[in-house]
Amino acid sequence: MFFASDNWAGASQPIMDALARHNDGYSPAYGGDPLTDQITQKFRDIFETDCDVWMVATGTAANALSLSCATGPGGAVFCHKEAHIRVDECGAPEFLSSGARMWGLEGRHCKLTPDSIKNGFEEIPQGVVHHGMANAISLSQATEAGTAYSVKEIEAMSDLAKSRELALHMDGARFANALVSLDCTPAEMTWKAGVDMLSFGATKNGAWAAEAVVFFNKQLGKNFEYRRKRAGHLFSKMRFAAAQFDGYFKDDHWLANARHANTMASNLIAGIQKSKKAQLAWDSQSNEVFVYLPTDLAAKLETAGAAFHEWPENTLAEEDKPQDGFGLYRLVCSYRTTDQDVDQFLDFLKD
Repeated sequence: MFFASDNWAGASQPIMDALARHNDGYSPAYGGDPLTDQITQKFRDIFETDCDVWMVATGTAANALSLSCATGPGGAVFCHKEAHIRVDECGAPEFLSSGARMWGLEGRHCKLTPDSIKNGFEEIPQGVVHHGMANAISLSQATEAGTAYSVKEIEAMSDLAKSRELALHMDGARFANALVSLDCTPAEMTWKAGVDMLSFGATKNGAWAAEAVVFFNKQLGKNFEYRRKRAGHLFSKMRFAAAQFDGYFKDDHWLANARHANTMASNLIAGIQKSKKAQLAWDSQSNEVFVYLPTDLAAKLETAGAAFHEWPENTLAEEDKPQDGFGLYRLVCSYRTTDQDVDQFLDFLKD
């Protein structure tokens, strides 16, 4: 019963096969190989536009380096107060952007709203040098709470960004999970809705270590290759990063993985909703499920081998905090989650 994180799952077989397939012989280093060119074109085909694509090893690098392209002296990035770039990246976005602040804003279930952004505009007004200068808005898709921004919500954020000439960034660590949940195209969920740059994650969805920065606004990323090199993320054997994406995209493997993980999460939700011992905290639009459990039951589950994460209560809105004797727990499904994992967990919730 492994629900701690989708990072716990290993690489999927098609990706491992692709790594082996592209291992023979010699190929130019540092991205000068034919496979890297092919994968760049594959990204352009998937997103239906002439975007620039740069591969890196980690989501932290993808986020920090892309945001560094949008920020300047005294810069700030509006994001949710629980966004990964603000809470879980050890200050890398600030460091690699030469000090830009990740300006945390409120929003229930880790989603920014137009009102959140307008509050940010009031906190960092234009032309007041003492407060700094807002440069970007960053959205997590799917969010840290398992929710997702609809295409219309992304468009609304884009309109607000454009009203202040801010770049719109998307942290897509779980991009595929949000995409299949919304049942739209990659283009519709990104540049057609006004997204300027995307951190495209594959690692959580079956890759070994494969992330990419995609610039739909190519002017923003004109010097990105130098930032990537300086940060130590220019692979010498770039073909192995590209090989992972080759296996990831082949026969829509990436979408199949995401659909499976989301389905397992939906099955968990269905079982939780039938239980009298547990309560669904809020609806999920990805592979993450948040549930209220009695703390003694959570302890029994862990003793039985279940792995999951207790969510910090101090990050929650008052209406989302668990009642006495209960805790809020996050369950994350992956492409490797099985029906047996789900059924075994739900058995503990039966009367």
